[in-house]
Amino acid sequence: MIENADPKRVRRLHLGVAEKGKSHAVDGEHVLALTYYREAMRMAVHAKEPEIYFRHYLECTLESLELMRSYGEVLEYCDRALAHYEEHPPEHPLARRDLASIHERRGAVLIKSGETAAAREALRRAVDLARQDGGTLPLADKLLGWAARGLRVEAARVTSEQQRHGYFAVRPDTVDRGRAIALPDAMLGQPARG
Repeated sequence: MIENADPKRVRRLHLGVAEKGKSHAVDGEHVLALTYYREAMRMAVHAKEPEIYFRHYLECTLESLELMRSYGEVLEYCDRALAHYEEHPPEHPLARRDLASIHERRGAVLIKSGETAAAREALRRAVDLARQDGGTLPLADKLLGWAARGLRVEAARVTSEQQRHGYFAVRPDTVDRGRAIALPDAMLGQPARG
């Protein structure tokens, strides 16, 4: 199994499984994509891979959940991540950027949920954190402008703005279907093909 496998082979395997998930996400098959992302996360954690792999797969998972309009699940993740940073304040620019992106995601989802006041606070925090290190979050700035004016914006309009700003990492131009590795049907809850 994975315990005794060549580390390069294990890495190719979880990367390929995640890539297949991305292929499904690009095709609008988010439920199937989630199965692949979660398996890639499980494999990476089991193999004690660097945290960056887990975080990337989690990001892909959150994107699919958001596009499925599973806003409650996305907000739960954001709240857990914010609680983590409350206990362990970010000590360097990359960590502050991560924290800012969590506030940005939370703000976008809150706007989609119609919670403009809460969205405004989350987006303000995102923008302020980015500015601490001389950065910007153009999407958060745009959404904050809408929220500050009290505008109620349809979820589809927010998603369109997210796409325009390159918010989603999983896009047709970022997926390499040639590296994708399919999971066995049994892992997908489907009968074996004969």
